[in-house]
Amino acid sequence: MPRIAEFDGVIILMYYDDHQPPHFHVRYGSDQALIHIDPTTLAAGKLPRRVEQRVIAWATRRMAELQANWERAQHHQPLAWIEA
Repeated sequence: MPRIAEFDGVIILMYYDDHQPPHFHVRYGSDQALIHIDPTTLAAGKLPRRVEQRVIAWATRRMAELQANWERAQHHQPLAWIEA
């Protein structure tokens, strides 16, 4: 599962050919979560509240890049790194 971003100890990952709806995975220490891209919401898992808010804010700003990576992943194309 490729890493597509990393900031403040948060690792953002996206699987190739993953199930709908478009989403990404988050790892923070021993916590893990699945975040839907649009609307940007916590769909599964658990993160500390502060980290969840930071990830949601980041994903909202980077929604177009996340959606583009989702499309690439569905077609098994290389994923782009997304800055914090």
